[in-house]
Formats: sequence, C-alpha cells, structure tokens
Amino acid sequence: MKILVLNCGSSSVKYKLFEMESAKVLAQGLAERIGMPGSCLKHKPAGKPEVLLDQILPGHSETVENILELLTCQKHGVINSIQEITAVGHRVVHGGEKFKGSVIVEDNIFKDLEKCNELAPLHNPSNIAGINVCKNLIPYASQVAVFDTAFHQTMPSYVYNYAIPYRYYSGYGLRKYGFHGISHKYVVQRSAKILGQNLTCLKGITCHLGNGASLCAVDAGKSVDTTMGFTPLAGLVMGTRSGDIDPAIVDFLAEKEGLSPSEVIEILNRESGVLGLSGVSSDFRDLESAARSGIKRAALALDMFVYSVSKNIGALVPTLGRLDALVFTAGIGENSPEIRFRICSSLNYLGIKIDEQKNDCRGMEIEISTSDSAVRVLVVPTDEEIMIANEVKSIIKDGQLSLAN
Repeated sequence: MKILVLNCGSSSVKYKLFEMESAKVLAQGLAERIGMPGSCLKHKPAGKPEVLLDQILPGHSETVENILELLTCQKHGVINSIQEITAVGHRVVHGGEKFKGSVIVEDNIFKDLEKCNELAPLHNPSNIAGINVCKNLIPYASQVAVFDTAFHQTMPSYVYNYAIPYRYYSGYGLRKYGFHGISHKYVVQRSAKILGQNLTCLKGITCHLGNGASLCAVDAGKSVDTTMGFTPLAGLVMGTRSGDIDPAIVDFLAEKEGLSPSEVIEILNRESGVLGLSGVSSDFRDLESAARSGIKRAALALDMFVYSVSKNIGALVPTLGRLDALVFTAGIGENSPEIRFRICSSLNYLGIKIDEQKNDCRGMEIEISTSDSAVRVLVVPTDEEIMIANEVKSIIKDGQLSLAN
C-alpha cells in the first residue's frame, strides 16, 4: 500500500510518499511561495539526487499536478503510475468538536469540514483546498483528513471549558481545543515503545517545543490537558506568539495605539513571543548566541521561555497524579541541549536528573535522564507524516469512518 501525505498551507505544500509495508519514504518534498514570485518545488526521491524546480506555481492544483508528475516521471520518479497511490492523508488543523478522529472525506463530509473554517481561517481553507485538488487529480484514491485537534478531544469538560457564560460554548463552540495533536500522539506512542512500557500504564508530558510550542499531559495514551487553547496563541511563550496574557491587554493596546482588536491579535501572533521580547530573532539558535554575547533582552527572552515551559509542566503534573516520562520534541526540543537542561534543572523537585553527556545531542532519539532519576526524560524526534500515514492505513484497513456523533 502506498500512501501520499500532504500538508497544504496557504502558500506551501509539504509531502511524503510512503510504502506502508516497510514504512519506507519513497519520496518527499516541499513547494513554497505558491501564488507568489519566486515559487519553487524541492523534490527528493529515495536513492536519487534532490530536484529543485524554479517555476511559477500559481495555485495548489498546479502544485499537486507537478508533484504527481515528479513522483511518476522516469528520471525523478519512484512509482510507475499515480494509480499505485491507494490513499492520500491530509493534515487538517482544526476539526472542531465534530471530528474526534480521522475520516474518509466523502461528499457529505465537506459541509462539516467547511464549518470548521471559522475556527482556523488561516489554515483550514488551504487544507480543504488540498483535499479538493486530490479528489480531482486522484479520484480513485481515498482522501483521508487527519486532524491536529482530534487527539485532544479526550480532555474532560472541566478542562476544555472556559469560565465565561456557557452560552458562548453552546452557541459558538468557544472552548479549549489544543493543537500539535498529531505530534503529541506520535511522540507518546513512540516513547512507550522506547521505554518498554504499556501505553495504557504510562503517564507522561510531551513537550512540542518549536517556533510554535505546546505541552500535553497524556494518561494511558489519551490527552487529558494541553497548553494551547481556542487558538494556537494561548499557552507557552513561543517564537512570535505571546502565549497566555491578561485578555484586557487587547483592549488597552487597541485604545493606546489606535488599533482594531484584530490588529492587536496580529501583533500578539506575529510580533510577540521571544521575537518581541528580544528584538533579535524568533530563532532560538540566534537567541542563544546573542545571550552568550551579552545581549540582555535575548537572555530575558530565553529566561521567560524556560520559565513558561517549566511552570506549565508543573501545572500539568496534578492532572496526571504522577509523572513517568517527560518527552522533548520539535525544533527546540530536539536540538537545544541548553534549553532542555535548564528546563529539567528547574524541575529537580520532581526528582528529575539529567545526564549532561547524554543530553549533549541534537536530533536523535535518546533517553537523557540518569539511572536514578524519578522521571525518565527522553528526546524523540517527531514524525507527523508517518503518524498521518499510519492513521490513513488504519482507517482504510478498517473501512470505518471515525466520525463522532
């Protein structure tokens, strides 16, 4: 079975083609600046040189057409025909409360998908556009939507509700949804295998720390709380996002700066976080270098990020009752020994002990805690694409729609 995984953004398409029997990546690539000058497509077939196509990509349809041509052409291809593709897995950011699991996208599902657009207007329309394109170009392949929010649908109501008039939840679905669910799910499942533990017995906190960052408390393989909320703006201090702030700040800044509320939210999304604090960069490699050079605001930004993560880990522990494993993943989590060490050092009260030699690593799967640590600490590189592919394989095999009533 061959499964194509697509992640369609507003101006990009990321893809991987898997041979599922061996979980082998046959090809992968990224199309960028779709609909803009300077668009290009990078294609890497297994065992062959990378291909860079500098050409106009006016829309998602033309982009996917180019991807399919590259997958099947004699020089750069890895399959003889697109008819070898059994299914396409689409990452969809928001599934609202309707979608508690992955679904095969039949015609009757589209209306429910489109209703979720207002919850993620910057992402969902592009995700749905990718599904439409593939239904036209690969009509015989099953199209499967895999939702970033679905993993968090197991949170109890006292966790996901906000303390605002209940009519806003019942009328508009205003509640905590959480994001990065595909990554959190992959990482906790992989961690259980590494630790040799039954997933149903494991209580862990997964730390997806990248430019966007979130934590997830996982009990018996299920999300019971997470730091992001109604939108990805909530929770931790992030690369360009503020994380949790007093909501009255929005009105205060709007009045002081002569801005609309939506313009203030844009600032909180695009100009805040460690970028706004440091005035240097949202890239943590730049911040660590700047802090070592004595730039105080860079050091402040790093201090606030570490504090934000540490504080929220501590806040999630009571949700679990005990903590068996702490897992770092994503760009920062996988590649910054310094930040991992600082976070874990602040959690000594939990009995966490880090082996500094093991922790001196980047981008590898490893346990970094000492043998006498009360909590096992892991670094697990995330793989959202294989998680999506496995979801697709499972739903195609079962022939069921995991659509909640």
